[in-house]
Amino acid sequence: MLFADLKIFRPALLARPATLVAASLAAVFLLAGPAQASSRIKDLASVEGIRENHLVGYGLVVGLDGTGDSLRNAPFTRQSLQAMLERLGVNTRDANLNTDNVAAVMVTGNLPAFGAQGSRMDISVATLGDATSLLGGTLLVTPLMGADGEVYAVAQGPVAVAGFSAEGDGASVKRGVATSGRIPNGAIIEREIAFALDDLSTVRLSLHNPDLTTAQRMANVINTFIGGDTATATDPSTVALSIPRNGKNAVVSMLTEIEQLRVSPDSPAKVVIDEASGVIVMGKDVRVSTVAIAQGNLTIRVTETPQVSQPNPFAEQGQTAIVPRTNIDVDDDAENRLGLLREGVTLESLVDGLNALGVGPRDMISILQTIRAAGALQAELEVL
Repeated sequence: MLFADLKIFRPALLARPATLVAASLAAVFLLAGPAQASSRIKDLASVEGIRENHLVGYGLVVGLDGTGDSLRNAPFTRQSLQAMLERLGVNTRDANLNTDNVAAVMVTGNLPAFGAQGSRMDISVATLGDATSLLGGTLLVTPLMGADGEVYAVAQGPVAVAGFSAEGDGASVKRGVATSGRIPNGAIIEREIAFALDDLSTVRLSLHNPDLTTAQRMANVINTFIGGDTATATDPSTVALSIPRNGKNAVVSMLTEIEQLRVSPDSPAKVVIDEASGVIVMGKDVRVSTVAIAQGNLTIRVTETPQVSQPNPFAEQGQTAIVPRTNIDVDDDAENRLGLLREGVTLESLVDGLNALGVGPRDMISILQTIRAAGALQAELEVL
């Protein structure tokens, strides 16, 4: 970072000799840890209050090629179509509507932080009834509301669908999902959410992965860079910043510099297991105490090979009969012996020790759970 960039918040730092300035900057990176293991504060935390807001709306997609809702099975589509036509001056209350080119859809989108009135945002569209495809459809004007019931954006435009489906009497083909799509820049923001960032006297950074050590390291790096006790780790997920009043746009200028600082994040020793797919993920700090392991499965195989028994030739009372023949094979893996899994100093040695047992991921999941039950796995075990 150039020294010219430091003069907004560090006048005292600039007044020091060049050697002290260099030493202070070196301390920032020393606290952050090795360069290859550090991450920007911008990637580890977010500023509290700067976030997106979910919007949702209900609308109609028209112009479909016979792939819309069947009005007989989707009464809400019929009611919405009649209400829309009435607003346009067309009375269809007593008419027998039988179109299949209209589909009722739910429209969703995320209102970006500090979204200005008149700017655009992307939206997603998904069918609500029994429509089979939105290909070629156009969304009519749809208000998008927030959780408070207020309208914040209005959506309209042609729906872009990635999937398609086609079928005939003897075959059909389908790729992707044709009942949902997107409209890039399909909504216009009509109302802004007021948030005066520059008027805040305290800004809170919310960690994406709460951790006491990471929060304290982040506060130390910020204090070393700016000076004083500007940052304080209030809990595992929050670092509070006191904003100095040094002129206009002080908050924005301060956050711009802080988010580029690098911190080495810490994480607890954890083993995450997804039993459905057989995936095992271990953190770098996972350790295991010395333990002996024997792994084996009891397999019982029953094979039926019935045979036909016929009477001797010219026998007067003999009858043909089916005689059962059953073969039972028991495999208890008796040749397997106890394996010694020594205390692991690194994650690599732990993985090598588990691989030396010669078991697959499914059996390794059971082994890890058993090691944890025996108290030899020094990590948190999380099963998804």
